[in-house]
Amino acid sequence: MKKYQKDDHLIYFGDALGVLHEKISDSSVDLIFVDPPYNIGKKFSNFKDRWPSDEDYAEWCYKWIDECIRVLKPCGTMYLMTSTQAMPYFDLYVRKKLTILSRIVWSYDSSGVQAKKYFGSMYEPLLHCVKNSKKYTFNHDDIKVEAKTGAKRKLIDYRGGVPKPYNTTKVPGNVWDFPRVRYRMDEYEEHPSQKPQSLLERIIRASSNEGDTVLDPFSGTFTAAAVAKSLGRKTISIESQEEYLKIGLRRVLEYEEYRGEVLRKPQKNTKIKNGRSKKEERHEEITEGLFNVNS
Repeated sequence: MKKYQKDDHLIYFGDALGVLHEKISDSSVDLIFVDPPYNIGKKFSNFKDRWPSDEDYAEWCYKWIDECIRVLKPCGTMYLMTSTQAMPYFDLYVRKKLTILSRIVWSYDSSGVQAKKYFGSMYEPLLHCVKNSKKYTFNHDDIKVEAKTGAKRKLIDYRGGVPKPYNTTKVPGNVWDFPRVRYRMDEYEEHPSQKPQSLLERIIRASSNEGDTVLDPFSGTFTAAAVAKSLGRKTISIESQEEYLKIGLRRVLEYEEYRGEVLRKPQKNTKIKNGRSKKEERHEEITEGLFNVNS
């Protein structure tokens, strides 16, 4: 277990459960975003996320969920992700301990081959949870989106005493359409399940304020911390794989070097041949295969 810090941004290199238990104080975090291994067989550097059974996976998750609840402030918020298969285990367990405000669907497109013997999954679920259902942060004005009925169709609302145009903006519902991170996107990092900045920006804007502390126990590409930092939040990140630790040191703490290695963004081969680069085609083939088989 090792700690790296710059200003208000802290990274722990170690096991999430151990760091949470030993290093994070009770009721100290305003917002927690959790994107753990999904128990679907993906390879994360030197770790493969496969447990002997769904029950074993759930029991492991319950341990760090309890730790997250412990460190969450009384008016704090937690967002939990997992696979569609495992989410029922999370939902049934968490609803006994927190108030689940929303069950969110992150919906995305797919350019690859979908399942042929069943309806392939095109989304990942999130739980939006709070400790106190009467007092929590939700900055609805900071996350409004276009209301298509009002903005595009220009309809008139006759339900009140005086007719008026429909609103042109609204708070998003619980189905969020954000594209997955693709190889050619500027935010791309070498990681098998990177979450898009747009997804994290909505969560952090909605459920925290400037100066608040945001915790990500399974940091991966450190997108949560990078976005939180850009929005003026403090961050605590935990990562167990050295390959991904280096991403956080570069993206969040602005390290230029780690143990003699120069830290750079992925050097991508974007040379186009027949419309697409071979490396891009191969990457998307692998990525789509992982999502389609395991989601």
